[in-house]
Amino acid sequence: MGVRLRILIGLFAGLILAGCSADYGTDQHGQKVPAASIDGQWLVINYWADWCAPCRTEIPELNRLAKEGKGKGYRVLGVNFDGLRDADLGKSAQTMGIDFTVLADDPAQRYELPRSEALPVTYIIDPEGKVREQLLGEQTAAGLTARLSALREEKR
Repeated sequence: MGVRLRILIGLFAGLILAGCSADYGTDQHGQKVPAASIDGQWLVINYWADWCAPCRTEIPELNRLAKEGKGKGYRVLGVNFDGLRDADLGKSAQTMGIDFTVLADDPAQRYELPRSEALPVTYIIDPEGKVREQLLGEQTAAGLTARLSALREEKR
């Protein structure tokens, strides 16, 4: 095999592997969350717990933001602070009225998110996977939309 052919094969394999990042595990319904459905978008990642009163107030705002975000280049994801999984996660998310995707596997390591002991906490991640904001306390759809717009404008 010639040197050029080996280089081309190596480049092609590298491009394929670069586009294949690890999936995000499962959601509150037990469905696989493929990386292709999340990577390359702005992310709003919210940590919540069913015992957190401000989280309960914030969920309808996040549902609104998630609905508005469809097709606009950003996605809302939830993570249960207590690490609930499987049926427990599904039941808790349903009780909380969460309409957006809740990840069973915490993406903190993937994005190098600092552990917060305060709830709720929301992180805004850019399409390259860089943490752009850490927001403590209850958020509104309007406030998060404004922050996303400002951060997207900075990026241009």
